[in-house]
Amino acid sequence: MKLTIRIDIGEGPIDVETNLFVTVLWERKYKRKASDLAQGVGAEDLAFMAHEAMKLAKINVPMMLDDFIKKIVTLEVVETQSANPTREAPSDAA
Repeated sequence: MKLTIRIDIGEGPIDVETNLFVTVLWERKYKRKASDLAQGVGAEDLAFMAHEAMKLAKINVPMMLDDFIKKIVTLEVVETQSANPTREAPSDAA
């Protein structure tokens, strides 16, 4: 699953994208499977993923997650992509 998260930590909103590495880090930390995200995503889940995605993008953020969360003004998912998107079935039309 790939998420585009819009986050503002007091410097204006920016969009960051998660990737497989961020998802694996989330699974390791919270001892849950990525498929659990289909049941709903909590604020801490989004904050963790945004924090890791921003670090990967070399954006300067507080080292500790709690310090990062304290700075968040807004946090929202703006786009979701499945890891295995379905393809359109072939048609008989030429």
